[in-house]
Amino acid sequence: MKLTTVLWTAAATAATAAAGGVATDPESHWYRRLRKPDWQPPTLAFPVVWTALYADLAVSSAAALDSGSADEAGGDGARAGQIAAYRGALAANLVLNAGWSWLFWRARRPWLAAAECALLTASSADLVRRTYRLNRGAGAALAPYALWCGFATVLSTAIARLNPGSGR
Repeated sequence: MKLTTVLWTAAATAATAAAGGVATDPESHWYRRLRKPDWQPPTLAFPVVWTALYADLAVSSAAALDSGSADEAGGDGARAGQIAAYRGALAANLVLNAGWSWLFWRARRPWLAAAECALLTASSADLVRRTYRLNRGAGAALAPYALWCGFATVLSTAIARLNPGSGR
């Protein structure tokens, strides 16, 4: 991996974490009033898990972007196209990732956040697929990110169901 690629992906994921973090407020009166499923992890689990997943995302994406020769990816033009598409998919995924926090915490729209989280999960699964195509080890390493996003979708949906009319 090239240092510049790792720095780029680390900066992008750090910006995503910061953007989502600015919106997140688990101590808000609104959130504390919400009913949550019994199986929701403790509040402390979320920053621990997300920190590990963001680090994984940064490193796995850098490995994918810098992996393989042009011959392995189907030629110079095909490789360049795969890399460009990967960057776009990564950028879209990061926007969706940060967007959930704004929809849930700031807009206080649990159903909208759950729907957006489903898009994030699909985007994350696609990112794992793209990563795997470029670098199998990095793709396998990124799989927990998509799985956690799937769990987040289920959790978001459960919170929305338990709290009908919970927006504002």
